[in-house]
Amino acid sequence: MWIFRSRDVFRLPTIEEMAHAMAGMEESLYLSILAAEEREYYPVSSAQKRLYILQRLEGAEQSYNMPGVMMLEGTLDRKRLEEAFQGLIARHETLRTGFEMLHGEPVQRIYPQVEFELEYRQAGEEEAKEALRRFIRTFDLRKPPLLRAGLIELSKERHILLLDMHHMISDGVSVDILMEELVGLYGGKELVPLRIQYKDYAVWQQSPAQKEQLKRQEAYWLEQFRGELPVLEMPTDYARPAVQKYGGHTLSFRIDSAISEGLKRIASENGATLYMVLLAAYTVLLQKYTGQEDVIVGTPIAGRTHGDLQPIIGMFVNTLALRSYPSAGKTFLSYLEEIKETTLGAYEHQTYPFEDLVEALQLPRDLSRNPLFDTMFSLQTLENREYRLEGLRLALYPNEHTISKFDLSLDVSEGGDGLECSLEYATALFKRETAERLAKHYEQLVTAIVNEPGAKIASLSLLTAEEQEQIRHAFNPAARNLRRRSRSISCSRSRWSGRRMRWR
Repeated sequence: MWIFRSRDVFRLPTIEEMAHAMAGMEESLYLSILAAEEREYYPVSSAQKRLYILQRLEGAEQSYNMPGVMMLEGTLDRKRLEEAFQGLIARHETLRTGFEMLHGEPVQRIYPQVEFELEYRQAGEEEAKEALRRFIRTFDLRKPPLLRAGLIELSKERHILLLDMHHMISDGVSVDILMEELVGLYGGKELVPLRIQYKDYAVWQQSPAQKEQLKRQEAYWLEQFRGELPVLEMPTDYARPAVQKYGGHTLSFRIDSAISEGLKRIASENGATLYMVLLAAYTVLLQKYTGQEDVIVGTPIAGRTHGDLQPIIGMFVNTLALRSYPSAGKTFLSYLEEIKETTLGAYEHQTYPFEDLVEALQLPRDLSRNPLFDTMFSLQTLENREYRLEGLRLALYPNEHTISKFDLSLDVSEGGDGLECSLEYATALFKRETAERLAKHYEQLVTAIVNEPGAKIASLSLLTAEEQEQIRHAFNPAARNLRRRSRSISCSRSRWSGRRMRWR
């Protein structure tokens, strides 16, 4: 098996060039992940260990729930749906796993069977909203399944399907796997047996061979974070609480297709990706808000680097901490080249767990913040994936999200017509109008980048046309005097005509 590094894809853009490069490569031995020997307890993965600790912090009890809501339209067989969920639980050991402390370390315990029942009730539209709020509850990590499913019957042909899983046993890819297999089991499909389970991955991750590989990657990450580490000091509306709060809201906004195409063109012309351009723009936004020219942003990565892991439900997501230097004197394009190299280097060392990096850096614990970074950025491609249960049509059902694990998180989705953006913000720090202003400034910034990608970062403006007009008036004495005279004349005319005026 030949292994390409991330940067090789950019260095060798054609199939012919890749073929020539492969001819000169050494073949890498592919080793399967083996099934672990049966035991009462198994180690947790690195990602699970960190989540277990975070879950126990005050106020974080529901921060790692993964809820989802769907509308089902058509004729539903409730018994078949419940049996499909039970089939999933029997198939995936992850859904029968509980977590305990043993000798001061978290461990996972797999149960041969667990009880599961589809929560069901009938309700009207307004009652359903309250039922949705009550459905999201704290999981007891000791008691599987850490999966909850509910069904609200609005009418014979309309149901709301509620799902909630804990992040300890699931990630975004896992949700897709669960839905695909749920559809298959509901339709009577026989699924191919799984060769390994998540516990086997956790044991493999602790093997000497894997530890040796991670040790080699550790040197790269420690080099990235040598010296004094920056702490992002975004201006906030409220004083930062002594202990981090997890309440949050999400603001949605859109970048139109013309700007989106312009950003893609910049990426193509500079051997980069849309993700790199958007990330560079986001870090420039942070630089302009804080004045800091040393910035760390977190970004999620699927973490399924081994082929054996593709069909498994479990927590594989790793977090990459990307450190960049958006100095005002750099041009955007030269800075984009730096972001490209930083991102490719991180991808090539992506299996090193973020949890291990935090531990290796020996960061002082600050209960008011996340370790190493306070903001996340991600880009995903929206797939027109439509799940169909037999005789039913499924559609997403609007559900308010009230959790924020970081100060700010910007998630961008690439669709067919522009970019859909979601800005998640901590309500303990920011007002909604501040989040709205930040979103508008990001839109304005990417527009400025498209219009003049070779400009210096210092000259890229965040200000909207409305804000520029306000500033012109605020700093133009002649304009202020003219406004005063205009108001005076208008007021005199108003009094003369006997009409009342409302001043704002």
